[in-house]
Amino acid sequence: MTDPGVARDPYLVGLDLRGRRVVLVGAGTVVQRRLPPLLAAGADVHVIAPEATPAVESTVGITWHRREYADGDLAGAWYALAATDDPAVNARVVAEAQAQRTFCVRADLAREGTAVTPATVATDGLQVGVLAAGDHRRSAAVRNALGAVLTGDEAARPTRKPEGVALVGGGPGDPDLITVRGRALLAVADVVVADRLAPPRLLAELAPHVEVIDAAKVPYGRAMAQQAINQVLIDRAREGKFVVRLKGGDPYVFGRGYEELEALAAEGIPVTVVPGITSSIAAPSAAGIPVTHRGVTHEFVVVSGHVAPGHPDSLVDWDALGRLRGTVVVLMAVERLGVIAEALIAGGRPSDTPAAVVESATTGGQRTVRGTLTTIAADSAAAEVAPPAVLVVGPVAGFTQSDESEKPSAG
Repeated sequence: MTDPGVARDPYLVGLDLRGRRVVLVGAGTVVQRRLPPLLAAGADVHVIAPEATPAVESTVGITWHRREYADGDLAGAWYALAATDDPAVNARVVAEAQAQRTFCVRADLAREGTAVTPATVATDGLQVGVLAAGDHRRSAAVRNALGAVLTGDEAARPTRKPEGVALVGGGPGDPDLITVRGRALLAVADVVVADRLAPPRLLAELAPHVEVIDAAKVPYGRAMAQQAINQVLIDRAREGKFVVRLKGGDPYVFGRGYEELEALAAEGIPVTVVPGITSSIAAPSAAGIPVTHRGVTHEFVVVSGHVAPGHPDSLVDWDALGRLRGTVVVLMAVERLGVIAEALIAGGRPSDTPAAVVESATTGGQRTVRGTLTTIAADSAAAEVAPPAVLVVGPVAGFTQSDESEKPSAG
């Protein structure tokens, strides 16, 4: 008979969690890292916690029970995670899981759980998991090395840990669209300060010892003040830690990256800037919309829609945009689609100009709503479009991949 008190190598297995109940107790950065792969696996995810990080709170596809854990919460669960900051609560979760034969990971004390989470990497339909008898740094290092071999990125991996802070653009959403350099710097980070729009699957790849600070800015909700973000970057760098500031898109495209660079430079902290693929181009492209096309448009303009036309704080010349014939891409515009469309029409754009809104571009939740300047606000409201989403205005917004042969050409 096997002695349960004797340490054994875990049995590696892949779980089919499609449509099956998974319970996560806690809603901090550990859960924030685990949500993306669980949702990608099709699990029916339930989070139990009175409070949550902004990133967890805004995650689409989960059921959040906003309260403390109670006995019986694991009923019907196939898999569980105890990830609160209270060891006593975590122990209760594990005890309930064991009583009903549900495998459970205990985040604060892995050996007390009945399952462990491997360091994983996924590429081109292949998933690789690494366990190293509780040595999380070793498993993460091996995982990173395997990932580099599988993707052919060995040359881009840093030979030694950089100093200071790296401002890294994470791309539009799909974790595969981060740059090679950006992924390599993430692999050696001590601290990651992440925005809500940073690809969450990238956080799931981090080693457990990496400190993840949630600087999420939930639209129209709570936010970590920019000054506080600047200060945490400075503080962690002064502690001798290598910090990655992970952003969605590109750090310098409405990402306030230069403000962070200025704050760090004023303190004499080295800064590395890694450009990212901006959603202003990637979102239209993912929806089959080119922002330029020969014989149709020779220009495209990217503007922010976070301040409404006519507002005294707006720096956008909406009348000038209305006179343009090319493509206008508007970020952060979901709540102001109607007034933006009206401003463009007032500036001279025909009311029947094609318009499209691309939501959650490059992710599994991507969808596109098409219409005209006259209808796009109502069409998007009817479809219950939510941020993040990109507005595209101009002839190209009417293109579809199927009508490529019909598009005009300059010859």
